Amino acid sequence: MAATDEPLLIDAAGLHSYYGSSHVLRGVNLRLRRGETLGLMGRNGMGKSTLLKSLMGLVKPRAGTVRIAGQDMTGRAPYEVARLGVAYVPEGRGIFGNLSVRENLVMAARPGTRGQCDWTYERVLETFPRLKERLRHGRQQQSGGEQQMLNIGRALMTKPDVLILDEATEGLAPLVAREIWRICALIRESGISSIIVDKNWKQVTQITDRNLILVKGEVVFDDRTDALLDDPALLSRHLGV
Repeated sequence: MAATDEPLLIDAAGLHSYYGSSHVLRGVNLRLRRGETLGLMGRNGMGKSTLLKSLMGLVKPRAGTVRIAGQDMTGRAPYEVARLGVAYVPEGRGIFGNLSVRENLVMAARPGTRGQCDWTYERVLETFPRLKERLRHGRQQQSGGEQQMLNIGRALMTKPDVLILDEATEGLAPLVAREIWRICALIRESGISSIIVDKNWKQVTQITDRNLILVKGEVVFDDRTDALLDDPALLSRHLGV
């Protein structure tokens, strides 16, 4: 865990975000420390993806602030947020279809914000052996699971301080999803902070330190994982389990 005098990697306060006249986020706070893994939970349509997009500059909040590593980045462009060490893997597997697996990985390579070069090309391929077997393949030759592995691997090539995964295992076969969760655990062990969105709360809570639950754009829970698991009534009420 970070020292108390170290800036939070992400410190979002009082966010109000809209799509047109639709008020989606209503005063949301989210904080992430170095080395921390946060599960972002809630039923469909509760504002999870909007919150991630507000952090990344893809949606500009009408009120509130987003600070990344101590810098005010409210409403700044996504590439500026990325330069501060935040890697975003959106829902939908947005790889570059005209590039091979190798090209997708190599084009993203750069040192991290502290000069770290821990997630090398070789380490990514060691972590994702299926990608190593398909380096020349384009998008049309990749399964959904391979595309998601490539998305995560490409994000790791940027040597991020924070990795944001939106719907990490959506639409994947159980065996492939299990592999993604294994990789998420490895990422946590490597010291990268993460925000993970996924419908499988049982898997999410196996690797998170804290969890935040959104209901209709408002935070109804923000606490340690053990506190969430000790409250089955809350799980049933807000996650339908």
